[in-house]
Amino acid sequence: MSSPASSPKSSSVPAPVPASIAAPEPFPVRVFGGPTALFDYGGLRFLTDPTFDGPGEYRTPGGPVLTKTAPPAGSPADLGRVDVVLLSHDEHPDNLDESGRALLAEVPLTLTTPGGEKRLVDRVKGLADWDSVELDRPGGGTVTVTGVPAVHGPGTREETEPLTGQVVGFVLTGTGLPTVYVSGDNASLDPVRRIAERFGPVDTALLFAGAPRFPVLFGGECLVLDSARAAEAARILGARRVVPVHYDSWTHFTEGRDDLTAAFTAAGLADRLDWGHQG
Repeated sequence: MSSPASSPKSSSVPAPVPASIAAPEPFPVRVFGGPTALFDYGGLRFLTDPTFDGPGEYRTPGGPVLTKTAPPAGSPADLGRVDVVLLSHDEHPDNLDESGRALLAEVPLTLTTPGGEKRLVDRVKGLADWDSVELDRPGGGTVTVTGVPAVHGPGTREETEPLTGQVVGFVLTGTGLPTVYVSGDNASLDPVRRIAERFGPVDTALLFAGAPRFPVLFGGECLVLDSARAAEAARILGARRVVPVHYDSWTHFTEGRDDLTAAFTAAGLADRLDWGHQG
């Protein structure tokens, strides 16, 4: 049989997933800094937004210079097998850097935006809102990955995409498996509400946070969730566990771990936080 993730089967409107009767055991999530996390799910290994370059300055095409302040907590050589990359978008170096681009060529499948499918290497599939693919599990059965809405900045997609580009989030489901939400660079609670209507409650949410801001973009408003909205997103989703990512290692991230802890504590959700395994 071919690699489990090499031949996805597509569908455009997945059936709603019923709420879990009992919470499945949480699976380990390994975090590397920034938006990059690795986890096993349904016998497949998933990696989010690969960023493994060192500290330094990185220019976005036609945009501001981004400054990375800390090295990743590991390297591509530490990953082992990766079956699928979940790439929220390919246009910003704090979500996909040069080391990450090289890694994509070695991975059987990358799921990303429709625009990213046109720009990247082979074995890349773009997902529009609510499009899904079924991936064969090694022991039989399938994992369904559904592309879900994300808005990279304040306002509507029509207002943000000309400046920040397309972004996609992901929901992972499967028979006997927990429901997992990977937000990508989303700043809006409106898509979170729509996702919760279809898939909630969510067992594990990997929420991109950090409240990144640039004075030259949208008057300095957040381009991704701030800590208070991350806590509200967790409440809306009914998330049993939240693994925050995308909150450290870059100077444009204006809120970090302490801010997230304070916001989740204020919301009465501190027990939902899971910081993952470092490196």
